[in-house]
Amino acid sequence: MFFVDTLEFEGLGNRSYLVGGPRAAVAVDPPRDVDRVIAAAAKRGVRIAYVAETHVHNDYITGGLELARITGASYLVPAAAHVSFARTPVADGDTVTVDEGLVLRALATPGHTPHHTSYVLEEDGRGAAAFTGGSLLIGTVGRPDLVEPRLTEELARAQHASAHRLADELDDEVPVLPTHGFGSFCSSSQAEGDATTIGRERTANDALTLDVDTFVAEMLAGLDDVPAYYAHMGPANAAGPAPVDLTPPGRADAGEIAARLAAGEWVVDLRSRTAFAEGHVAGSFNFEGDGKLATYLAWLIPWGKPVTLLADTPERIADAQRELARVGIDRPAAAATGDPAAWIREGERLASFPRARFADLAEVRGRGEEVVVLDVRRDSERAAGHVEGAVHVPVHELYGRLDEVPSGTVWVHCAGGMRAAIAASLLDAAGRAVVAVDDGFDAAREAGLTVTRP
Repeated sequence: MFFVDTLEFEGLGNRSYLVGGPRAAVAVDPPRDVDRVIAAAAKRGVRIAYVAETHVHNDYITGGLELARITGASYLVPAAAHVSFARTPVADGDTVTVDEGLVLRALATPGHTPHHTSYVLEEDGRGAAAFTGGSLLIGTVGRPDLVEPRLTEELARAQHASAHRLADELDDEVPVLPTHGFGSFCSSSQAEGDATTIGRERTANDALTLDVDTFVAEMLAGLDDVPAYYAHMGPANAAGPAPVDLTPPGRADAGEIAARLAAGEWVVDLRSRTAFAEGHVAGSFNFEGDGKLATYLAWLIPWGKPVTLLADTPERIADAQRELARVGIDRPAAAATGDPAAWIREGERLASFPRARFADLAEVRGRGEEVVVLDVRRDSERAAGHVEGAVHVPVHELYGRLDEVPSGTVWVHCAGGMRAAIAASLLDAAGRAVVAVDDGFDAAREAGLTVTRP
């Protein structure tokens, strides 16, 4: 018998896996903070004999090299991947014995990257599970446009062929266990559902139901923007990431917070958008610790800019530090916790701005008041419908385009409230009068606002 433990990383929309038998296991696509994988192995009472990468990742920093060093495991990396460290290169058809009766077989599945490799766990010679990384996902495949624009169509066609190879070689009941597809922007579209099998994908995945030309055309037409920080992930992973340091950052008092803001550094408030709107340090930005912190902070921040974290509790700081380390934002410059009143100097006041719903916006417009409506959703979301007259600047572009937002009070919205809160904090820090619309976009039409298509 074998086991598969799934390690979920909701902030990044990814999964890693620990799979093995009674004595030994292999870790597939491990995270930067390898203590989670080590703890899972200790709970199982198994030795990590192998660490396997499906590809050089573009959306997070791997912990594979460090995990292999700590455990003495063999580090399996696709042979065609260009890396600067010693590893055990694997090519199509290569096998390793994980435990008695358990063999891991490499299966070349190019498409997400040219060197992408899936791994099939075989129990007593039969396929038992497929670890598909960024190849075959739940109802979709990994995006093919993260390596080189000139290769995108070629890789898209390779994705189609790789999906068919997996379906041709594996039985219907074999579970498909991908790394991406649970919110990660490495997915060409977002997955629906939590689990799947080869048989289910045969009937539900466009890569297996459409001809190659139709599949490629539709996939390429639906690709969203690539997070800016992805440009730093691949090179860091190819060079060999340094061990992660999760020791607590130094404590910042009100004077240090003010000095860091004056120096142009980023001060990030991790509290809820409700708490932030009610009172915050002027000039700070709001990235909720419970939201997609790593994705959006890493996407927006000028790379390498020092970050000071503010939160209710030390535990929230520790959670954020761990999540940010997964995308290469290491060692916060400082941190502060507790009452926000202690984060400002004597004589200063906390800043604030109002929150509202789409019904409030409809009421204001109904009175004839002139307001700026700012839509910070992605292009694909806006294409499905937008509030008439709304200015459009996706949240990941807003920091560099603040001067394009028309004068006046800005009512900023997204699809649910989280990104609007980020945008509102950016505008507030720039001295703009802002109202954060904390509401689902479906409520716009229900409130009587005109929703149109481009």
